Amino acid sequence: MKDYFRLLAHLKPHLRYLIPAMIFMVLFAAMSGFSITMIVPFTKILFSQPGEISQQAFEKEEKPDQEKESLVVLLPETLKRKFNQVIVGKTYLETLGRFCILVFLIFLVKNLFWYAQSFLIVRVEHGVIMDLRNKLYSHFHLLPLEYFHGQRTGVLISRITNDITLVKGAVANGFAQALRQGFLVLVYLFLVFWASWKLAFIALLLFPFAILIIGKFGQKVKKSSVITQEKMGAMTSVLQETISGIRVVKAFVMERFEVKKFTDTTKDYYKTMVKLTRIGSLAPPLTEILGVFAAVLLLWFTGREILTGTLDPGRFFLFLFAMLSLMQPIRTISHLNIDIQQGLAAGKRIFEVLDTQPKIKNYPDAIKKESLEKAVTFEEVSFSYDGNKEVLSDISFEVNAGEVVALVGPSGAGKSTLMDLLPRFYDPTRGEIKVDGIDLKKIDLNSLRNLMGIVTQETILFNDTVWNNVAYGYEQASEDRVYDAARAANAHDFIRAMPQEYQTVIGDRGVKLSGGEKQRLAIARALFKNPPILIFDEATSSLDSESEALVQEAIDRLMKGRTVFVIAHRLSTIQNVDKIVVLNHGRIVQIGDHESLMKEGGLYKRLYQMQFKL
Repeated sequence: MKDYFRLLAHLKPHLRYLIPAMIFMVLFAAMSGFSITMIVPFTKILFSQPGEISQQAFEKEEKPDQEKESLVVLLPETLKRKFNQVIVGKTYLETLGRFCILVFLIFLVKNLFWYAQSFLIVRVEHGVIMDLRNKLYSHFHLLPLEYFHGQRTGVLISRITNDITLVKGAVANGFAQALRQGFLVLVYLFLVFWASWKLAFIALLLFPFAILIIGKFGQKVKKSSVITQEKMGAMTSVLQETISGIRVVKAFVMERFEVKKFTDTTKDYYKTMVKLTRIGSLAPPLTEILGVFAAVLLLWFTGREILTGTLDPGRFFLFLFAMLSLMQPIRTISHLNIDIQQGLAAGKRIFEVLDTQPKIKNYPDAIKKESLEKAVTFEEVSFSYDGNKEVLSDISFEVNAGEVVALVGPSGAGKSTLMDLLPRFYDPTRGEIKVDGIDLKKIDLNSLRNLMGIVTQETILFNDTVWNNVAYGYEQASEDRVYDAARAANAHDFIRAMPQEYQTVIGDRGVKLSGGEKQRLAIARALFKNPPILIFDEATSSLDSESEALVQEAIDRLMKGRTVFVIAHRLSTIQNVDKIVVLNHGRIVQIGDHESLMKEGGLYKRLYQMQFKL
């Protein structure tokens, strides 16, 4: 129930639609009940002799018992007399005609109430789903990189698509249906008891059995729903991985392998869905069978009551119609329990994500920093992903503002991990990193990351226009600023040669661009941001000579006047940097410039000689 109340809390922002919707639900239920009571005057009119029900007949009638002479029930005496005056005509046919018009008007008003509550409740339903999706998506952006490294992308996508769609059954649609059908049940129950409390008591004796059966099915559905959504997440994950890696799939001729992997996941999903549907589909028919069983007993009992004269036929018909009408909302509620259990299972998975607290967050009274004035300092920094094995140990060095420092070392030395600490993708397990003497943890996270531009070896571009990729996140970017960034990155010419120039959509991850064009576009994005600190993962090794020259020229412009951290793979590109930090097994083994490190010997010299085969 705790999860359900958490889900219902998302209705609060939509009370301005929910409250009037509930009012219209009550009015709809009342009109539904009132429409059933029309069976009483209908039977009186239908089974009366011509002339028996007419205005003259009522005027001559001197019986004090108004209940017997009135055509309607459940109305105050004044309204009953008004009703008779309006409905009863001079002739039998006139009375029948007026009654038919009244019935039409009652059903017209009832359905207007239905339309009004349906229109309002749809706004509530989709508003809740929109809020949950936005909340979950926003929370994804608060979670650290560490969280995403431990999750499959398809599973996370499934949380925000399939799971939230299922939540609609519990929170929005389920809650609305529970109210709507609940009001109808109350109205019909009132009519049932008013018509004959003895018959109602017999009918209600079977209710506990129905509730017990519904509860049992609900628990089974909830359990099966959890498995179903896990299978859906696995299927989505395989789909996402295959589409994003389709080039590798085709290159290795693994289409058949990937198709088999996907069909295996769809088969698992198929089996769990069949099981879930089989369980869920049993509830409504079983509920209806119980209802029919109750109806058979009641028909037998009422037959005796009518024959003995203790039950008025009009009330019996009212009871019968109210009971039959009662079956539909009860049946809907029994099926609704299935939707709610599925939604609760999905809600639990959503809350698992929302309850994951970001480890990287702003500290109280965080300082906003807009520039680097002195230096970036690493003081005895150590880091571990799992809290046990350290991948960085006692890292200490300083980079003055405007200097270019290169990080070199064999694969797995900890270069990328060390640079992930600077924008606080992770926090050190020991030691401190300072900007102008201020611990990174005391700097506002957004302002810290605004100080930095990151150009990675794996170029990440978005399926959007060239303009929006360069001016990423800036809706009102000036034309001069975008063009200047593109020119400085040696990208302006190839952009102008594209079909729609800067408004050309470049495809998923920039699939329509070459490797060199992607890199230059990424550099243009960094230049547009104009950050004082640059973290650069050198990425020219896979380019052809012409592209490499253009990219390297753009890199040189990008690095000018900035404090730069370069993760160097090609040592030929870092011979003129101010400082080289050599890492091995997570520790600094050498620091110096190119000439001093070559004279010193050691790991740097060996790496250099291996690259140039000296």
